[in-house]
Amino acid sequence: MAKLNETENSNINLISNGTEITGDVKSDGDIRIDGMLIGNLTTKGKVVIGSTGKVKGEVVCKNSEVHGEVDGKINVSQLLTLKNSSQINGDII
Repeated sequence: MAKLNETENSNINLISNGTEITGDVKSDGDIRIDGMLIGNLTTKGKVVIGSTGKVKGEVVCKNSEVHGEVDGKINVSQLLTLKNSSQINGDII
């Protein structure tokens, strides 16, 4: 029996602190961002934006936990968790 908050795919992708990616990212697995992404992010899994993480673009995902900054629209289909250090400069859906 699978847990409700787990994704079907157990792939975990990491953009570490000090890494900057420019361009759109699409994934079936979970993604953790501690660096910077300039572009749109679409995944069927969970997105975790660490305290040093920053996204400049649209985020579309199933679940998300934000400690860092999102400069753009964030669209979460199930659960969005915003921590004290999070900054959202855009629409939340």
